[in-house]
Amino acid sequence: MKQIRTRVKICGITRVDDALDVVASGADAIGLVFYGPSPRNVSLERAKEIAAAVPAFVTVVALFVDPSEEQVQQVLNHVRIDLIQFHGDEENDFCSRFQRPFIKAIRVRQASDVVASCLRFPNAVGILLDSYKPGIPGGTGETFDWSLIPTQANKPLILAGGLNADNIAGAIDDVQPFAVDVSGGVEASKGIKDPEKVKAFLNEVYSVDQRNPKG
Repeated sequence: MKQIRTRVKICGITRVDDALDVVASGADAIGLVFYGPSPRNVSLERAKEIAAAVPAFVTVVALFVDPSEEQVQQVLNHVRIDLIQFHGDEENDFCSRFQRPFIKAIRVRQASDVVASCLRFPNAVGILLDSYKPGIPGGTGETFDWSLIPTQANKPLILAGGLNADNIAGAIDDVQPFAVDVSGGVEASKGIKDPEKVKAFLNEVYSVDQRNPKG
């Protein structure tokens, strides 16, 4: 799939001001975490406020980890959600129940994980590749071996895991993903985004795309 630039999602937004800063810096999407154990978990009320502040053409993504159908539907009934990200052991049939496009996150241990997941989730609009760490569904702040990512896949690939302004240019050069997803790498503290880190990250993405246009 040819594209002009790399898309960017900033995940783990917990405040309206952070969402507005991220959008102003040029992010394509924001992520809201609905997973109680996460320090970036947001309440329904806070999520509703954040999503309502996000302007048109910026995607609002809801992240879940092994939720019940009722939990997902409750969020969809109260919050403007454009896209769902499933980050646990959900199967394709479950992910497809909610009248929203979805992406499926996988934790990469070997190259075959990526190929198998593209086939296992035929209804997904993208596959997010994150670092594997036993017992932790995501947000490890650690990178993984990008050489495990195949050069061709039948789904758009979203690179996550330990990304920051210092390594994102190399990541895009090496992997050439459709999109990148960052959370901890642009934070002042867990759940609180640092506007300067956000700008630095996005500037690095833009600089790579200008140097090596994909179109």
